[in-house]
Parts: sequence; C-alpha cells; structure tokens
Amino acid sequence: MYTFEHQAQYYETDQMGIIHHSNYIRWFESARIGFMDYMGVSYVSMEEAGIASPVLNVSCEYKTMTRFGDTVLVIPKIKEYNGIIMELSYEVIDKYTEEVRALGSSKHCFLNSKGRPISLERDSKEFHQAFIADMK
Repeated sequence: MYTFEHQAQYYETDQMGIIHHSNYIRWFESARIGFMDYMGVSYVSMEEAGIASPVLNVSCEYKTMTRFGDTVLVIPKIKEYNGIIMELSYEVIDKYTEEVRALGSSKHCFLNSKGRPISLERDSKEFHQAFIADMK
C-alpha cells in the first residue's frame, strides 16, 4: 500500500490557524502522482507517451482540523477503473494519532495528445495492466 506523507506548512494555514481546505486537494494530487510512480506508471511516462489524465471531479469531506506542524498520511486507492475513467479515493490521517482528517475522491479520464478521450486498455496496454494489477 502506497502512503504519501506530508508535514503541514505554515503557509498552508488560514486566518483561523488551521490548514486551508484547498490544500487537501493539492495533497490528493501529490499522493496520486506518487501512487502512480509506485505502480510503475509515472505521470511523466504517460505524458511522454502522449497521454494526459485530467481531473473530471474532485471532492473532499473534512472530518477534523489539521494544524501547522501536523504530519499527515494520505492513502490513495483506486476505487474504480475501466480503461477510460479512473476514480481514486483518499484517506488523510494524522501520522501519530491516526485520527481521520479528511476523506476524498478524484475522477480522471485519459486523453491523447489531440485532447481526445482514449481507452488505455486499447491504446496503452502497459499502463492499463499496471492499473488493473493495483486493483487486485
């Protein structure tokens, strides 16, 4: 299981001294990129192959506050994948207390270099197999 670790920075806080809600989405993105590297499907290699994976939807449910200096773990998992669409779930937990800070998800499609939707199952079997293998 891949885990992205992040120490909350002062610049990520808001006027109330807690991590601003927009930063969780950034943490999801960092976790997704690291997760793809972990699976052997780096985002760089996908782009080099002419494949982009834009965000179609992202959501976050905030459970407890994260403050400056806290260390969180973001655990991404493939929730759904069919070769055309991939949805990931994210769990953000405090590294030391294991308290759930947030739960989220993001949905992505795959596009060729002309911006047209593609199926990885048909157009990139190597990437497709890596995503399928992680779901097992």
